[in-house]
Amino acid sequence: MATTAELARYYTTLDAPAVDHLQRLVASWGLLADLCFADLLLLARVDPARAVPGVAEEAEGARERLVVLGQVRPLTSQTLFRGDWLGDVISVDERPMVMRALRLGEMIEGEITHPSLREQVRVQCIPVRHEGRTIAVMTRESTPTVGRNLGELERAYIEVFNRFVRMIAAGQFPFVDEMGLGEEAPRVGDGAIILDDAARVEYASPNAISALHRVGVHANTEGMRLTELGLQENVVRTSYSTSRPATEEIERGPEVTVLIRCLPLIDDSDGVTGAVVLLRNISELRRRDRLLMSKDATIREIHHRVKNNLQTISSLLRLQARRLPSSDGKAALEESVRRIRSIALVHETLSHEAGDDVPFIEIVRPLVRMVEEGLISPEHPVRFKIVGDAGNLPAAIATPLAVVLTELLQNVVDHAYPPGLDSTDGHVLLELDNNGRDLRVTVTDDGAGLVPGFALEKSTGLGLSIVRTLITTELAGTIEMRLGPGGGDRPGTVVELNVPLAADAPADPLNAAELDDLSAEGAEGGGARGARVPNLPPPVPGSPSSLTGSASSRDRGRTRPPDAQRPPAGGGR
Repeated sequence: MATTAELARYYTTLDAPAVDHLQRLVASWGLLADLCFADLLLLARVDPARAVPGVAEEAEGARERLVVLGQVRPLTSQTLFRGDWLGDVISVDERPMVMRALRLGEMIEGEITHPSLREQVRVQCIPVRHEGRTIAVMTRESTPTVGRNLGELERAYIEVFNRFVRMIAAGQFPFVDEMGLGEEAPRVGDGAIILDDAARVEYASPNAISALHRVGVHANTEGMRLTELGLQENVVRTSYSTSRPATEEIERGPEVTVLIRCLPLIDDSDGVTGAVVLLRNISELRRRDRLLMSKDATIREIHHRVKNNLQTISSLLRLQARRLPSSDGKAALEESVRRIRSIALVHETLSHEAGDDVPFIEIVRPLVRMVEEGLISPEHPVRFKIVGDAGNLPAAIATPLAVVLTELLQNVVDHAYPPGLDSTDGHVLLELDNNGRDLRVTVTDDGAGLVPGFALEKSTGLGLSIVRTLITTELAGTIEMRLGPGGGDRPGTVVELNVPLAADAPADPLNAAELDDLSAEGAEGGGARGARVPNLPPPVPGSPSSLTGSASSRDRGRTRPPDAQRPPAGGGR
């Protein structure tokens, strides 16, 4: 469904500041609907040059039409309209009072027979003025109240609504640069207090009194200032002095929180003549916020402790490796240490981030540095370049992918540049791409290339077996390896990795049983170039970054709102 701004830009000639003014009105007029116990519509004149689909060419006078830019229903009363009017294009003959209010810039009130309801509806047309000109009309639509006396609450609310109406007609409401509160914003039904020009209470609704009871105020409020009731009135003083809305929260211990929002009532000649103070008990919302923060802190602490435990295991393995006489045993333990460190990096990142997603580039950089520190010999340096940004990945994908990347980086350095190769520096390019559906990683090096007849599925090395299992089984992805574009004795190797971004992440990304089974397939290393697969970083959403370094209508045929990309379809009246 089109927004107010999209409809205004498509159907009218209003400029950007005027459209912004209407957007602010629509963002804050739930308060007005509650105060007047009626439905509100926002209508603007359709540009005569704008062809309305489904409407034949008519006489010049009959071509004037109105478009509904907004609709809101009250929470304090029943609604007249079950259907949705937003985006409907209607004839001026259907709403003559609206066009008259637009032309004259005056408030007009009367009754019409509504075509869809087939009953009398009382309509109040309020001109919406911006920078001295009438840009739209807000209509209050309700059933006639004949022979019924209004109660005290209704009289107070409607009087405040009429004061807001005068502000709208004078261009003083909605407030300039007002920031909405979203779902937390209090509504009239939550509790309303009306203040006079001296900031004394004229009227407090029953729900407002209940909210005051929650913060320990039990005195009679009429004629009292908030400070006299035991409440700080910073929010009221700020609103009166700046002629702008102000909001603050009042806490009474850890269990009670009340949100207070003060909206000034402004008169052209007298300035601020009063205010409406809305109160909402948000104790449960804040309790849940604190609970979520506590759970998040607990989860991050768990990740931190897991990282510490993994580092302790790495240290123990290093100590054990130093005491082994066998060079093969030392190498095997060092490989295990690197794999453990790659997993620890994921947990370290998670310990600093809220939620279960991690920015994978923050894992890739330390992995590259780890390779630089432990694998690259000064005689034959290898330069790494990372292009792209993997974006935020779920931990269930980031953890196995970090292990895969560690294996691939190690494989590149161990096998892509054998001793017999020339001593020119090696270069490895990792390209990451994330299109929202899957992760794509392309790794290109300028090393010795693949040995003749190499097939990844037939490789018996433990490292490549781990890579193959994690990518194809745990992550349901694919790997492709081929010779690079280079020539001579350094053709290089290109590896492409694709991992789908499934809605359901792997439940057990590092299946210990499956990894244990891999040890039977062969020893780590696998021999020469046949046992290597270059590095595979993860895919990237967003713009690339690089790291370089050494490591119903209803049945009346009214036109519905337009698509953002094409003119609206359907018929007008």
